[in-house]
Amino acid sequence: MAENSRIADFRNMSVGERRTAVAETTGLDTELFQQLDANSFGPEDAADLSENIFGVFSLPLGVATNFTINGTDALVPMATEEASVIAAASNAARMARPQGGFFTSSSEPIMQAQIQLINVSDPHAARTRILERESEIIDLANAQDPKLVEVGGGVKGLTVRLVEARTSTYVLVHLLVDVRDAMGANAVNTMAEAVSGSVAAIAEGEALLRILTNKADRRLSRARAVFDKELLGGEGVIDNILHAYELAAADSYRAATHNKGIMNGISAVVLATGNDTRAVEAGAHSHAVVDGRYTSLSTFEKNADGDLVGTLEMPMPVGLVGGATKVHPAARTALQIAEVSTAQELAEMIVATGLAQNLAALRVLATEGVQRGHMSLHAKNLAASAGANAEEAAIIVDRLIEEKAFRFDRVQSILEELRSGGSR
Repeated sequence: MAENSRIADFRNMSVGERRTAVAETTGLDTELFQQLDANSFGPEDAADLSENIFGVFSLPLGVATNFTINGTDALVPMATEEASVIAAASNAARMARPQGGFFTSSSEPIMQAQIQLINVSDPHAARTRILERESEIIDLANAQDPKLVEVGGGVKGLTVRLVEARTSTYVLVHLLVDVRDAMGANAVNTMAEAVSGSVAAIAEGEALLRILTNKADRRLSRARAVFDKELLGGEGVIDNILHAYELAAADSYRAATHNKGIMNGISAVVLATGNDTRAVEAGAHSHAVVDGRYTSLSTFEKNADGDLVGTLEMPMPVGLVGGATKVHPAARTALQIAEVSTAQELAEMIVATGLAQNLAALRVLATEGVQRGHMSLHAKNLAASAGANAEEAAIIVDRLIEEKAFRFDRVQSILEELRSGGSR
């Protein structure tokens, strides 16, 4: 893992200097980062990932610093176009370092496939008949992927649910599949299709849907951290953070934005490593519904020493094999920077990043408000969009912050003024 994720003055380095710093920290060769250049992945390379390709779309790829996870320092790769996300995660990780950083754990990588049985005349009896032949169904499913079984994965059990819908009672068979280091969609879908005929015959009905569920509530990862009260800004800041969290826990309107802040960190790492952001997001938001009410994914408390304790537990169906993780050069590079050896390690790194992102957002909201830091970065983007050089951009950003006028037309007028030799 990274020798030391605290890299002095990283934010002020050039791209080349940052590559050198990351290489020195991780032990990777700087030549590896040439895969991140704009011409390293073109339309022809992307042709097998999607359809009707006529180009590729690039996003900024950075690393969050300062992370310690289970006692080991790590650099976290993040792909995002949103200003302040990577800086915020890095800052929150810094505030967790004095107390040991982030501590993580995971359940087994169990994904579920659903087989929907329709036109079953005796659903309760059908459920019992299917459970009586569980071993037979599991053996048939596992025969579809002997390699997965060989490495310790495969179907570990099944459940049968009766779902009362508007016009029917559906019998739903769930295959519980340990997918090891894969995200798992292809494996579980193949198994579901293979056994659907047999379970339909046992139930004396018909099989309709045969597909995984993205409600991956048996594949959970969790992270906790203690954030130093002095680095946060003192007892008053902690109390305000707790008020903000408690509102998110109680009110779905606040929870939606609160959880979006978590996903700013989560999705950035998922995307950087070539995993499925839509699957992770679907699982996260379904997990946030408790007893029919949408609530906060995270929890925050004050410990006996007055420090802030944050915890986050959520589904994290990510893998190291399959999809873009092996095809896209940037994803391969990101995984090497992350230095994870299993899908569970990657999942735990992602959840730790989500918790850091969440804490950073809460701290800003509880102190200066979101606009000051976020809009200063937005001002830099506006200045760059107007064609300002570095010296001009610095002046423009200061003026926009002073005036609180973060508009492109104002950037243009300031830039015109600077280049004409005028002053305020």
